[in-house]
Amino acid sequence: MKSGESLKRYLSAVAILLVLCGLPAWAQTAAPASAAPAAAAPPPAPGPAMDVPLNVKAAQPPSTDDLAKGDPGGTKTGTVNDVVPADATKGVTLADAVNQAGQNRVAINFVWTLVTGFLVMFMQAGFAIVETGLCRAKNANHTMMMNFMVYGFGLFAYWVCGFALQMGGVAPSGTLGGAYPLNHEYALPLLGKTWGLFGMHGFFLSGASYDVAVMVLFLFQMVFMDTALTIVTGAAAERWKYAAFAISSVFLGAITYPVFANWAWGGGWLSQLGANFNLGHGYCDFAGSGVVHAVGGMTALAVSMIVGPRIGKYTRNGTPNAMPGHDIVIVLTGCFILAFGWFGFNPGSTLAASGNGALRIGSIAVNTMLAGCTGSFGALLYMWMRYGKPDASMTGNGLLAGLVAITAPSGFVSTVGSVIIGFVAGLLVCVSVELVERVLKVDDPVGAISVHGTNGLWGVISVGLFADGTSNYGGSWNGVAGSVTGLFYGGGAGQLVAQFIGVGTLLGFVFALSYMGNWVIDIIVGQRSSAADELEGLDIPEMGALCYPEFVLKPDAFGSGSVKAA
Repeated sequence: MKSGESLKRYLSAVAILLVLCGLPAWAQTAAPASAAPAAAAPPPAPGPAMDVPLNVKAAQPPSTDDLAKGDPGGTKTGTVNDVVPADATKGVTLADAVNQAGQNRVAINFVWTLVTGFLVMFMQAGFAIVETGLCRAKNANHTMMMNFMVYGFGLFAYWVCGFALQMGGVAPSGTLGGAYPLNHEYALPLLGKTWGLFGMHGFFLSGASYDVAVMVLFLFQMVFMDTALTIVTGAAAERWKYAAFAISSVFLGAITYPVFANWAWGGGWLSQLGANFNLGHGYCDFAGSGVVHAVGGMTALAVSMIVGPRIGKYTRNGTPNAMPGHDIVIVLTGCFILAFGWFGFNPGSTLAASGNGALRIGSIAVNTMLAGCTGSFGALLYMWMRYGKPDASMTGNGLLAGLVAITAPSGFVSTVGSVIIGFVAGLLVCVSVELVERVLKVDDPVGAISVHGTNGLWGVISVGLFADGTSNYGGSWNGVAGSVTGLFYGGGAGQLVAQFIGVGTLLGFVFALSYMGNWVIDIIVGQRSSAADELEGLDIPEMGALCYPEFVLKPDAFGSGSVKAA
């Protein structure tokens, strides 16, 4: 009899281990970095053995008397006594223990994804003060209010339809328990292949989308979308009519961003380039250099071209005038806030802290730090060597450029690759700012087009070069077995070609759609504030109140901007 009970306990323990080791491999489906999931394996069908009550005493849990003495070492807390039975009359069964293990894994991933999403949301504060500090004092209230309300405008549009268009066909998400209501992608058959275009489920987060996993995914994806929207406010600052800003933000959050994000992360055609045409693993963008930053950057370029430069920015012969911001202290403070929030942006894009590949979150965080570091190095050195002084605002932009560039490759590269990617980004942002301002004649008060647009594209390309083939996210990516590998690590040209197709789509489709949409807005409500309002500063005409009422604005050649104590 004793041997029979021992055998039964042994078999139960083996079954638990097998179930734990054989939990469905993580499919990166719903992460901002991927779009085509590896289908999660169905849970094992419960058999008679699953209903057998476990011998709780054999686990030797502590008694209540032992627990009452305290547990300073944490060795007595969290035992079989904490497994909740489905049927209290039967006690804890093997099925209860196995279900608890699965729920714990999903719970860990829920908490990780939510907390990192909260960090990304806090980046809004960083963007707000970076942009406000780089603008003149007479526009500080207006710039701050654009950054404040872009969150609300974008969130509402994304809740109505943006999320559904982006993620409505992404299920199953192996890291978050499935998110199975998001199971309808509108696709077209072409050349014997199926090409996803946009999602069809999840509008208003209603019906079957009222689901715990869907809610977690919505929050995380929403704060990424909002990051793209706030990029535009900096590039068009100091002359953008507030009503036009509001409409443009809704359009970007409801249509432009979700459509491209679906193609990259929601099961759309860019992610399918590997499975359909053997181009590596398809378009790969781990955390959004392209999806978030380049989309925001291309939209910023389109809007800036439509609204035109600020009054006084260019002389009659086209030479740009410097129009410095009013507070470098809050600019660099904002850069620190953004660097902190990026620890949610990139490591959080695993959508998991438990499961295959999830433990790479430490590597992703270090890659993020290093790229930001070398990005600031690159910008500082460029400005110091070219102009004789290390420029504070451009050094801050170099930090952000490095962070933008590492966002796409952060989950695929080594620390050496991160250092190189970040340093190149720091140099590139300086060159790009000069090109945009002097050659394209586009006025960008904060350098958003160069930080996010130019370096977003560089980040996308760098995946095809520096991905080292060591990442393992459930054994596949975008439905293609194996790890993402770039040209420098023997991956061939296929992955790089897929990345360039993504770049072409950003430069072509995203820019064109943004330009046409904002051109229509310009016709209907007008994009630009009046010359009189711009010269006065937009705080009073647009917002009705000065940001700094206790200071006297000192007039200058461009209509003022500096402040002096009254």
